[in-house]
Amino acid sequence: MQYTTYLFDFDYTLADSSKGIVKCFRIILTRYGYMLPTDEDIKRTIGKTLESSFSTLTGIVHEDTLFKFRKEYEHEANTHMTINTQLYPETIQVLSQLKKRGCKLGIISTKYRYRIQELVESEFPENFFDVIVGGEDVKLHKPSPEGILKALDSLNADKHHTLYIGDNEVDAQAAQDANVDFAGILYGMTNRKDLASYPHRSIMTTLSELLTISPS
Repeated sequence: MQYTTYLFDFDYTLADSSKGIVKCFRIILTRYGYMLPTDEDIKRTIGKTLESSFSTLTGIVHEDTLFKFRKEYEHEANTHMTINTQLYPETIQVLSQLKKRGCKLGIISTKYRYRIQELVESEFPENFFDVIVGGEDVKLHKPSPEGILKALDSLNADKHHTLYIGDNEVDAQAAQDANVDFAGILYGMTNRKDLASYPHRSIMTTLSELLTISPS
C-alpha cells in the first residue's frame, strides 16, 4: 500500500527561496538600523510568520511595529521574491512521478498562497496541485495543524494514507498534531537529529527518496 496524498511545506522543501527572503529582510532591517542579524540568523527564521521572524531578529514585540515591518516586507517581496526562488532540481521529476501514480498533491506553507502560485504557475502544468494552503488561509500557523487539516478536508483525504513533508520542527509538530505521517527533508537549517526527535517515516537527504516511502 502506498500513500495516496502528499502534502508539502514549500520553503526549503520544494524550493529554495532563501536568497529572496534574505534580501527582503535585509532591506527592512537595514532601513531601521538593525545591522546585527546575519544571513544565517535570517535563514533560521524561515518557516515562521513574518511577525515572528522580525521579532526574533530585532527583539521587538510591539504588534503595530511588527505589522509595519510585515507590510514593508510584502512590498519588497513583490519585486525580489519570485525571481530569487528556485525549485530544487528533483522537485518536478519527483512530484510528476507521484502525480502519475494518481496521488493528490498539496502545499501547506506560512508563505502567502498567491506568492506560491506565482512560481507554481510558471513551473508546473495548470492545476497540478490539488490544494494550496497559504498563510492567508488559516488563523493559526504551523506548528498548528490547521493548514494540514484544512487541506485534508478539501481533498477528502484519508489521514492514514497521507504523508506530510517538511524541513523543520514546526512541520514535524504540525504533522504530529494533525495525526498524519511525517517525512523530514534536510534542505533547510534543521539538522537530522532535531527532525528525528519527532515521529517520522523518514529523514531524507533528497526529495527523490520520497518515492520509496510507504505507510507503516
